[in-house]
Amino acid sequence: MLEIAGLKKKYHRHTILDNLSLHANQGEIVGLVGENGAGKSTLLHILATISKPTAGSIHLHDWDYQKHTAQIRKQIGFVPQDIAIWPKLTVEENMVFFEKLSWQKKSKEELKQICLEMHLDRWKDPAKTLSGGMQRKLNLAISLIHDPSLLLLDEPTVGIDLKSRKEIGAYLRRQATEENKLIIYTSHDMDEIKQLCDRVLVIGEDSFYHDLLKEAGKEVVVVG
Repeated sequence: MLEIAGLKKKYHRHTILDNLSLHANQGEIVGLVGENGAGKSTLLHILATISKPTAGSIHLHDWDYQKHTAQIRKQIGFVPQDIAIWPKLTVEENMVFFEKLSWQKKSKEELKQICLEMHLDRWKDPAKTLSGGMQRKLNLAISLIHDPSLLLLDEPTVGIDLKSRKEIGAYLRRQATEENKLIIYTSHDMDEIKQLCDRVLVIGEDSFYHDLLKEAGKEVVVVG
């Protein structure tokens, strides 16, 4: 369970997030939308403990972000927009490398199974030879090595083919419903947001996203 209260983020004199509050439960896929510059990536970076808020409080499973940072980081999987893999290493070598950095250890068979569940079966191939969709699957697989309870995804399917997007979406749905993970998901693809997410948080007061998602029957919360 994630609780955010009165969150604010300022860069010099520019306010990015202002008095943002939300509550999200395990097993949910929560969409996060808004105009460019509204603060979506900023919020994900704060939730990933990469950036600190100017004001407000955040709790994950009753842990305070300021007081229990080490425990919280063990619970977070973060996939940024930019693909963060070693292109010259194989899929197997990438998974083994990042497993060694993880606090939770897994065998090669367990690592391979994570990939196979996402239809990433090119275990011995260098990452640079993979399609964009396969590379994004590998990026996501790496974030799941330590079995996080909160998964933060910043445009994880941008620029990839429809088949890969649907496979990633189906996998994320299983992670939410079967593994009880809370997933927060940004995307500019409104069809993807409408199909995948249980509810949607709109950052900013632009009525475009609010009206569009309401028409699709989605629960919409304007958060800042």
